[in-house]
Order: sequence, then structure tokens, then C-alpha cells
Amino acid sequence: MSEPRWYRKRSRLLIGLVLLQALFLIGITLSFYAIGWFGKEIRLQTVPIDPRDLLYGDYVVLKYDINQIHTSLWKGTGKINEDIKTVYVVIKPNEKSTNKTYEAVGVYDQKPVVQGDAVILRGTIESIYDNNIHVKYGLETYYVAENTGLKLEKQVGKLVTKVKVAPWGRAVLEGIE
Repeated sequence: MSEPRWYRKRSRLLIGLVLLQALFLIGITLSFYAIGWFGKEIRLQTVPIDPRDLLYGDYVVLKYDINQIHTSLWKGTGKINEDIKTVYVVIKPNEKSTNKTYEAVGVYDQKPVVQGDAVILRGTIESIYDNNIHVKYGLETYYVAENTGLKLEKQVGKLVTKVKVAPWGRAVLEGIE
């Protein structure tokens, strides 16, 4: 005796949904690896703070020079305000830096076209005060081995992070030097 027609349609639908979920998860994984494949490596100057998380252990909260950007670098359409959430920060190598770090040269509300050594970082405006735009990039937390956070804290001002930035603005923190 053969299976009813509705049963076969339901089986195909279930198989299709499972395949769709698998493709979605594979897509997320590939997008993360694509940053490593196509991304450009940059270096950012940091200032660490050493908190502790009960679930994850030691981690270092990193503050970058590019987290505070003067409003004079705003090059977006219209006036800067806190209603604008996503911004694109153009960074270039700092010629005065001895450790080849990057500095912010412009902030936009729409993705600009860049050339040469310039890189675009996508960020979120946290606040605007005292002529400074506070931008968060998702690179501010770095987990370290147990009991090593204090060693990093003692090296304030000497730390430089290695970051990979994809052409579409997404960034991944690769390590601390």
C-alpha cells in the first residue's frame, strides 16, 4: 500500500526546511571565515581594563583611540545626532605612529568608497558629547587565559591589537601584541 499524497508533500517540506536551516548555519560560518580570507589586517592602539566574568573567566575590555572621534571628522549627510546608529569610520595608517597603528580620518552615515591604505570599520554610535562621537565596533572585549588579565592591565598604553577588517566593514579581533 502506498503512502498518501499529503504525507509525501509533508516529507518534502520537512526535508526542505532542514536543508534551509543547514544552509543558513553554513552561511553564517562562511561569513565569519570570509573576514579572515578577504580581510585586511590592521593594528589599533588600545588601553585595557581588566574585569572578570564568572561564566567566561578573565577578559580584557579594550578601549581604542578610535572609540572617541571628534565631531569635526563627521562627513555624513546632514548633521550628526544620536538617531544615527550605524556609522562607517574610515581609518588610515597613522604616519606619526612607530608601531604602524591606524587612526580615524572620517565618519560617515553611509558606506563611502575608499582607496589606498584606507579601511572602513562599521560601528555603532553609543553617544555624542563634548564634541566627541563615542563609537563601539564589537572589538572591545577580548578573552584571555585564566589569571593573565592583570599582566595585560599592567601594560597600559603599550598594547596593540591585530584586527582583520573585511571589505564590507565587519571586523574580527585576532590578537594582542
